[in-house]
Amino acid sequence: MNKGTDLPPELAKPAQRALAGAGYVQLEQFTKLSEAEILKLHGMGPKALEQLKRALAEKGLTVRDGS
Repeated sequence: MNKGTDLPPELAKPAQRALAGAGYVQLEQFTKLSEAEILKLHGMGPKALEQLKRALAEKGLTVRDGS
């Protein structure tokens, strides 16, 4: 896992690389995106989305409402 990130370590490596490449390295960044927007990111699928949502919930955060 890259330093300076709080993304879930269980995320698959392709998803981690895709998110980092798109500039997403902190969970809080996903509170500004909807589920549909996250799923449009290359390398992100339903499993990775659920892992992100679970990690956000542990911090009391959620993805943005709407699509």
